[in-house]
Amino acid sequence: MTKFTSILAAFIAGVGLSSAAMAQDSFTLTIKYHKFDPAELHIPADKAATLVVKNLDATPEEFESKPLRIEKIVPANSEASFTLRPLKAGRYKFFGEFHEDSAKGEIVAE
Repeated sequence: MTKFTSILAAFIAGVGLSSAAMAQDSFTLTIKYHKFDPAELHIPADKAATLVVKNLDATPEEFESKPLRIEKIVPANSEASFTLRPLKAGRYKFFGEFHEDSAKGEIVAE
């Protein structure tokens, strides 16, 4: 093996390890017609996760959850990502502040 090949192999191995170490589950909520889909999202308890909120509506929505300590405007036809801390088993309500009557749901950590 040449010196270059050895360095390249070490780099590739290092990238693979760091990607695996940083990998976490990702979950997606979609906003369409001012409603969240799914309205009840199940995630594993006691494990960090990524939450992606995709707004398919033509108007912005503010994703808000007091228990999760998240408050963020998601522009129209856009998305936002959040890192969720490991959550204890339970239910965590969220809503769209601009359409509270229809945009609501819960994350269920189990």
